[in-house]
Amino acid sequence: MKPADIHSLGATARTDVLVVGAGLAGLHTATLLARHGHEVLLVDRRTSLAGAIRTTGIFVRKTLDDFPLPPEHLGPPIRRVLLYPPDLRRPVSLVSARDEYRVGDMAPLYTATAATAAAAGVRIALGTRYAGRQDGTFRLVGRDGPTAVSARFVVGADGARSSVARDLALDRNHHLLVGAEEVFDLPGHDEPPTFHCVLDPTLAPGYLAWVINDGEHAHVGVAGYADRFPEGLRQALRRFSASAPGLASADRPEAVERRGGPIPVGGVLRRISCADGLLVGDAAGAVSPLTAGGLDPCLRLSEFAAAVLDDALRTGRPDALSPYDGAALRARFRGRLTLRRALAQVRTPAMAAAAFPLLRTPLGRAAAGRVLFGDKSFPTPARR
Repeated sequence: MKPADIHSLGATARTDVLVVGAGLAGLHTATLLARHGHEVLLVDRRTSLAGAIRTTGIFVRKTLDDFPLPPEHLGPPIRRVLLYPPDLRRPVSLVSARDEYRVGDMAPLYTATAATAAAAGVRIALGTRYAGRQDGTFRLVGRDGPTAVSARFVVGADGARSSVARDLALDRNHHLLVGAEEVFDLPGHDEPPTFHCVLDPTLAPGYLAWVINDGEHAHVGVAGYADRFPEGLRQALRRFSASAPGLASADRPEAVERRGGPIPVGGVLRRISCADGLLVGDAAGAVSPLTAGGLDPCLRLSEFAAAVLDDALRTGRPDALSPYDGAALRARFRGRLTLRRALAQVRTPAMAAAAFPLLRTPLGRAAAGRVLFGDKSFPTPARR
């Protein structure tokens, strides 16, 4: 994105839709609305979209099939997943006949996606903080001082702890994991691209520790419930990083990129829209409760959000945002929410290890394959 594409704001501004947050959910929603001919202002508190990245960047096959992501910013395809018990012995190996995952190089991917949004007509203001709603306008604070924005609708794409959700009196995420990850280049590695998952509640309480080695980059991370890390999240990551599988022959550089942040796993929130706006992405809880994958849901829910907002702007109906109903979507996550609750109860290494005799059976391998390689994606909402 060229510097000329970054807009400065005056004391006041007017737009059809104000989008708060320039992650993939906000960028995709803004781009679609601009292509429909609406005025869109997109703001983000970061001064560069290449910094402060929080997502691992895992794209699943359905997302790669359905969305035109730039291939030059995606890593090699991954077909192989290894599931490890706490002692890291005898992992369960699952190999798909299809390309199942690719990991995005998120800094250039965000930059390219923002350039696409700007080309569609989206005004982008970086280094601009959302400061709440007051007297019928939305308050921003940017590099040139405060701005009062008059907008017909606001879109909260501002993450798991959304300020927009608070101001619109919409639901907010309360079931959260916290995650931390190290990312570094991995040149010259000749092992097949592999996704390593370790089930060990002493490292990742209520979730997984992982290594993604696609032959170009390595992602080493842990996530879990914040109150169950006795020595803290960063210490758990350091401990896992020292013996992480899949990197035995890798030369790890001294300088690594560090990422981290909250991950909502309570499922789609029930109330994600009102007469003044709506939520997308993590702000809406659009993350798989079981796998914590959020990139496919954020793109699919953003398309629905843009369609509903387009209809609302064109018709002016006071109830035009009512089809954007999180309660209807939650009904399709009952199975994953049940599995999330079950995974949350795995509190000791012995409990984690007890699952592996079943995972090594044909039935267990088939069940794991359905979770990891299944054809389901985030459910497409029903349109009225």
